[in-house]
Amino acid sequence: MNNQWLQKNTFHHSQFGDLARLVELKKRRGVTISLCLPTLNEEKTIAKEIVIMKSELMTRHPLIDEIVVVDSGSQDRTLEIAAQYGADVYTATDILPDLGDYKGKGENLWKALYITHGDIIVYLDADIKNVHHRFVYALVAPLLYYDHIKYCKAFYDRPIAEGDQKLRPTGGGRVTELVVRPLFSLFFPELTQLIQPLSGEYAGYREVFEQIPFPIGYGIETSMILDISEKWGLDVIAQVDLDRRIHRNQSTKALGKMAFVILQTFIKRIADRGRIELHTQLFNEMIQYALQGDDYYPEIYRFAGHERPPMIENPAYRERFNLPEPDGD
Repeated sequence: MNNQWLQKNTFHHSQFGDLARLVELKKRRGVTISLCLPTLNEEKTIAKEIVIMKSELMTRHPLIDEIVVVDSGSQDRTLEIAAQYGADVYTATDILPDLGDYKGKGENLWKALYITHGDIIVYLDADIKNVHHRFVYALVAPLLYYDHIKYCKAFYDRPIAEGDQKLRPTGGGRVTELVVRPLFSLFFPELTQLIQPLSGEYAGYREVFEQIPFPIGYGIETSMILDISEKWGLDVIAQVDLDRRIHRNQSTKALGKMAFVILQTFIKRIADRGRIELHTQLFNEMIQYALQGDDYYPEIYRFAGHERPPMIENPAYRERFNLPEPDGD
């Protein structure tokens, strides 16, 4: 395998620092851009993200047209703060309620397609402690500069926080290196050129997002890469180095649950494509153990593996965006 894609489709955010040029390209293309923040109990970071993006990318440089928060049911002041600072705020349960409700990041991202208006959508995690407006403009830039690029992911150094102020300069991305990269190496070696396939920051054209299914849980980032590369080819994907990202780190047990869901999603994808043949049904329980006194007790995490179908198949969505009926209807 050669690294031709890596050399051609990898950028650094410093290449796109001319924001006036980006605004000009946006106008020339005649597109609108939506920023979506999926949230769950992000009261400590949500205000800063909204303030920076509004001031730098709406007021100072009119690059994005709306900031939308889609919430999974926060128990803190996330929604109140987001509304106070000017975001359009929704709870996932209130969007397309007739289709039922699942809890998960993928659910929020999928439902955001219905309530946002942009031709380009930027998805940005809401727990970034060192947020900067490059986290948005640098992801949008390749979509505006290059006709063939339709989807762009972030990568960065991910130092692990130790206490309030100490940072370990290496680490992070543990599930990527222990789970996703080995799987890609085994089945899709060309995809190993993506430095951080699980990054939660990416931008793409609506016409791409609306045509792929959305797993509701942690498998969403992996499935996007697999589905987009299969449907349109790797060349429509780009990646941008954002230097560094500091966020809330998760415990090893939490990462184990994430790995379980990603594995479930990945195995389903390759089985559906005929890359492997399953002779048994996958179980939907992640079993971990906790020590209580002198005894070990199982802690069971259940994940049914629900996926939302491509949004373009939804009649309400097609009506909202004046889209024709799909072939075969």
